[in-house]
Amino acid sequence: MDSHEEKVFRAVRETQEREAKAEMRRKAKELQQARRDAERSGKKVPAFGGFGSAGLSSISSGSIITDTMAEPEKPKITAAPIRPSGPSKALKLGAKGKEVDNFVDKLKSEGETIMPTTGKRGSDVSKALPPPVNVESVHLRVEEKISLTCGRDGGLQNMEVLGMVTLRVIDDKNGRIRLILNNNDNKGLQLQTHPNVDKKLFTAESVIALKNPEKSFPLNNDVGVLKWRLQTTDEALIPLTINCWPSESGSGCDVNIEYELQEENLELNDVAITIPVPSGVGAPVIGDLDGEYKHDSRRNILEWCLPVIDANNKTGSLEFSVAGQPNDFFPISVSFVSKRNYCDIQVSKVTYIDGDGPVKFSSETSFVVDKYEIL
Repeated sequence: MDSHEEKVFRAVRETQEREAKAEMRRKAKELQQARRDAERSGKKVPAFGGFGSAGLSSISSGSIITDTMAEPEKPKITAAPIRPSGPSKALKLGAKGKEVDNFVDKLKSEGETIMPTTGKRGSDVSKALPPPVNVESVHLRVEEKISLTCGRDGGLQNMEVLGMVTLRVIDDKNGRIRLILNNNDNKGLQLQTHPNVDKKLFTAESVIALKNPEKSFPLNNDVGVLKWRLQTTDEALIPLTINCWPSESGSGCDVNIEYELQEENLELNDVAITIPVPSGVGAPVIGDLDGEYKHDSRRNILEWCLPVIDANNKTGSLEFSVAGQPNDFFPISVSFVSKRNYCDIQVSKVTYIDGDGPVKFSSETSFVVDKYEIL
């Protein structure tokens, strides 16, 4: 997933490049007007800073043609400062999107038109769940992201799920604690604890505690205590399957696309299935539809939107017709967010090292898309 710093850097770079091009066009118009004025008055053409003092060979409508004119000095583009890794407000879950939005709003107020950066994916921004309202002195985040690539004719090319449990302790009286986990994984995860965590205790009892029980977890820091990885080509493990069937007709293509939730314990929210459509052929004609759709003629996409996909709404379909060829409707991309994780790992209880007394804690779980494509 793109980092906050990379998003800000791209926005700054694109803005500066647009400003540089606009400035060059403005100076070119000034030079052209000066040439015309000089010709009318019989004076020598003045030189302009940044363009050199060499003469013009000719000026045509809407363009400047030069023989020996020096290249304009390119404006320096300074990257936004990249903050070091580690705990800071910029790294808090849910803060990234807000900061980028504020930055984009500022550019818009200055007259800039900001277009979303999507690459092959259809979603405007990486989706993220909002932060929790109530956060206790001991707070846990269970975060997962998925990267998946399927073939249009079936077959899982690659699927990777990365997960992590992150602990944050705010009050020093809660530093010497242990986390009791429920690990119901049956998919064959690769689990790895932090080097300072007692690995034998975790392996035997699914308990996360420091090797030295006299030490405390760091205060006011997000500490990753457990991470896992699942990599597979087993199609049975695909959480949400997408099948697209474009067939040629007399006026173009009839497209049938359907989804099916295979992991029925999941609840996927804000699902967007983005299908490319040919440019310059008009809007697709929609037939049967579960959910809603949006056609973006500027980006040449049809976005199929479903607020919730769960066990009660595990299948759905969309039909549409539009001019084009079958290959025009790929790659299809999918985005969603979920408050339930794909791999069934959760912290069920937190206790003190001394006395095993319960510790009040808060937690949040998120499962998001890094990449989800049908090629």
